[in-house]
Amino acid sequence: MPPSARIVAAASLGIAAATAVYGAAIERRAYRVRRETVPVLVPGADPIRVLHLSDLHLAPWQHEKVAWVRSLVALKPDLIINTGDNLGHADALPTLIEAFMPFDGVPGVFAHGSNDYFAPTPKNPLRYLMGPSKGETETAVRLDTEGLDALLHGRLGWHPLNNAVAQLTINGSILEFMGTADAHRGWDRLDRLPGLVDALRELDDDDTDDPAVMIGVTHAPYQRVLNAFTTQRADLIFAGHTHGGQVCLPGGRAIITNCDLPRDRARGLSVWNHAHEASYLNVSAGIGTSIYAPVRFACPPEAVLVTLVGDDIGYS
Repeated sequence: MPPSARIVAAASLGIAAATAVYGAAIERRAYRVRRETVPVLVPGADPIRVLHLSDLHLAPWQHEKVAWVRSLVALKPDLIINTGDNLGHADALPTLIEAFMPFDGVPGVFAHGSNDYFAPTPKNPLRYLMGPSKGETETAVRLDTEGLDALLHGRLGWHPLNNAVAQLTINGSILEFMGTADAHRGWDRLDRLPGLVDALRELDDDDTDDPAVMIGVTHAPYQRVLNAFTTQRADLIFAGHTHGGQVCLPGGRAIITNCDLPRDRARGLSVWNHAHEASYLNVSAGIGTSIYAPVRFACPPEAVLVTLVGDDIGYS
């Protein structure tokens, strides 16, 4: 090999090594809060501050992550929306309790991901870049989902939306929620969704003429789920799962979304259109990663503060 080629090869290896170190040691800990404003309330309504938490993939030793999540209570959210994959280790539940207890008393809703049922398994991290992951649930360690539900629903009072619906009144506005179980594992029951939504609306005893705001909540934003939510006239949809691409091209362009969502929707706020209907869509890049693929590049971990405002204020 000519000396010039050896120099280029050595430089390339050096850049790759430096990138890997940065992604594993720095960026995956570079937590941030993304802020969005969505005009879905009636004109003049009081704003609602929604804190979207997703994909913690928490392990018992991740004390820095726990401290950052706890600090988010300073944002003074009116509502928590949790889109799953909270647990990243079989022994993580006590650590998750520590992370979430500052939000005791804040209303919330949640939809599980598969890593709320099964622990991650060792795999080649590069496999993530080759297409949607496959769930090896037959060999995976079963997590304490009962204990997780006891925390989220029993202790914090958050409403489960795994193929379910719920209604809350926040700051004077009625919010209706529809959710699915994890579509990445095929656990979503979209055939039940219209009946659940119809039953929810029949129970609406609001004595005002102000329409309720419909919010869809799911872990994995597969197009079939987004289309079903939009057909049911969701004003806004929350999802996680994609990790924003996790390892992205410079500038943040996702290489993979781990589902059939277009790559330009892997994270951020956009508008989803289907069958002449439209819904705002917020996809979180997530807070964590699998303990077996602890790296991010051009895709920092995030929580999202979405402020719902009257539709006379505007979109940003």
